[in-house]
Amino acid sequence: MWASTHNDTLRTKMSSVIDTLYDCQKKMGMGYLSAFPTEFFDRAEALTTVWAPYYTIHKIMQGLLDQYTVAGSSKALEMVVGMADYFSGRVKNVIQKYSIERHWASLNEETGGMNDVLYQLYAITNDLKHLTLAHLFDKPCFLGLLAVQADSISGFHSNTHIPVVIGAQMRYEVTGDVLYKQIASSFMDMINSSHSYATGGTSAGEFWYDPKRLAATLSTENEESCTTYNMLKVSRNLFRWTKEISYADYYERALINGVLSIQRGTDPGVMIYMLPQAPGRSKAVGYHGWGTLYDSFWCCYGTGIESFSKLGDSIYFEEKGHAPALNIIQYIPSTFNWKTAGLTVTQQLESLSSSDPYLRVSLSVSAKGQSATLNVRIPTWTSANGTKATLTGKDLGLVTPGTLLSISKQWNSDEHLSLQFPISLRTEAIKDDRPQYASLQAILFGPFVLAGLSSGDWDAKASSAVSDWITAVPSSYNSQLMTFTQESNGKTFVLSSSNGSLTMQERPSIDGTDTAVHATFRVHSQDSTSQQGTYNAALKGTPVQIEPFDLPGTVITNNLTFSAQKSSASFFDIVPGLDGKPNSVSLELGTKSGCFMVSGADYSAGTKIQVSCKSSLQSIGGIFEQAASFVQATPLRQYHPISFVAKGVRRNFLLEPLYSLRDEFYTVYFNLVA
Repeated sequence: MWASTHNDTLRTKMSSVIDTLYDCQKKMGMGYLSAFPTEFFDRAEALTTVWAPYYTIHKIMQGLLDQYTVAGSSKALEMVVGMADYFSGRVKNVIQKYSIERHWASLNEETGGMNDVLYQLYAITNDLKHLTLAHLFDKPCFLGLLAVQADSISGFHSNTHIPVVIGAQMRYEVTGDVLYKQIASSFMDMINSSHSYATGGTSAGEFWYDPKRLAATLSTENEESCTTYNMLKVSRNLFRWTKEISYADYYERALINGVLSIQRGTDPGVMIYMLPQAPGRSKAVGYHGWGTLYDSFWCCYGTGIESFSKLGDSIYFEEKGHAPALNIIQYIPSTFNWKTAGLTVTQQLESLSSSDPYLRVSLSVSAKGQSATLNVRIPTWTSANGTKATLTGKDLGLVTPGTLLSISKQWNSDEHLSLQFPISLRTEAIKDDRPQYASLQAILFGPFVLAGLSSGDWDAKASSAVSDWITAVPSSYNSQLMTFTQESNGKTFVLSSSNGSLTMQERPSIDGTDTAVHATFRVHSQDSTSQQGTYNAALKGTPVQIEPFDLPGTVITNNLTFSAQKSSASFFDIVPGLDGKPNSVSLELGTKSGCFMVSGADYSAGTKIQVSCKSSLQSIGGIFEQAASFVQATPLRQYHPISFVAKGVRRNFLLEPLYSLRDEFYTVYFNLVA
């Protein structure tokens, strides 16, 4: 984060941390540095119960090394060298006292990326002791399987072993041993072909299971956040080596769906451990659920916070060599000062929506007659038909998806590269080769995984053309959304549709809840494309239909049931509130003048809505008028700009990007019924 911002407060704080840890390490006097005692390693080496001390040691060592490589702290380098020397002595002692097998056995817990950080350290120090220690953390029982390209990773703990692969990548970079390059590419191919979900994430309950058998793994405990964090490192390295677009595409998919999904909206410090993939699940409900601001610090908090601190670290890749070249592989608003070539590249994106299915990117280049090459990624998910690239107004001709568009020229100030990528809907089968699961498909819009708001129903009514059963939600529909409220005893209650009935529920205190979904309605006239708000139209006598937010195409009937059939019994008149208050309205049945939706007299959460008529009730103290009056409030929920409606067998589904959801219940994989 400091490298991105050069924020002085961050600099001061991290320097203070380094100074304090330095004093701790010096006082211990043996190079060891941790918040737990060395006795934890005695237990690990004796193969007795202790939880993953090397995992934490790796994080400390990598943090210290980053302070040196990124921020130039020589004190931090001295500290990490001291730690490496201490553990070199420990590991040597175990091997001499027992055997190399005892050392390997002691690594059958999470050791993080010990090999990775030690190879990095060796590249700096050239100390063979550090290289030897890195080799000893390479875990041959796992890397050996990958070396022979055997998909035998079932039963392995995912986040224990992905960092070992990252270490293998660093071994290749440091030593040039091509076996470890092949290990990494084989591993990535294995994950993508057999062990990853549509989000790009991997693992179920933190483990891998049988290849191409993912249907049975769908639960609340999918895609541990740490695994996505580490898979991004694997793909990043592979792209650096090969410039293959598939790795950049993977990075984009996992970043959007796997990283952006793990923070609760913009709530700082509220993150998730797992990313549920089973039908009718919520990020808020699971073994961990959402963490808390100050009392949660799982491993996935550490990697989660780091992921959000480095969202910009894989947008631009510079190629070293005689002629400067810059690869732009992610489309994220940003500015890059390319010092080598004397260019400044500013990237801007137009807002993306489902009703305008194009990603439009503008790259502005400022330079003073410098010659350089820009290579920009043409995503695999787009199509050649409709893809356009222009340079300062000049059409660059045919552009092919899945390639890099290369532009070599002498750049001058204020040149503009404009890119337009069509985005289409598509389905993607779950990685399961059993015929009975062939119908389980995720729905994607370009790189975005779309989740359907649902408490468990996953049967979609598909046809051969995706556009026949999935349609965009017009942006104008947001103007037709509203929430109906009532006040009682100092509390606010909202009209809610849930489980097939209408009730009053207490207004949620936070956004992004299932209650907010159920308390939002689209209120529209028979001309559903009208862009006018409905309240004023209703006062003029225009009948309206009331559609629950998460049940598109379904309306409330005058019998207070939900129906996909529109008839005269599905219209209401919104009239001035019977209680006479200036901001209130009443919902009068279209089929029965003088009959209204009313709440129960006790005004408690869960009170059912019923129909009552003025002529059949004697109003006592205005209770009837009060129960039949609502405030037409700002909607608790809005349609996301990327929203679609998918036809279902029993009901339709509102589709939104998975990353945008917070506590809502959703379905990622649908059972497509022809």
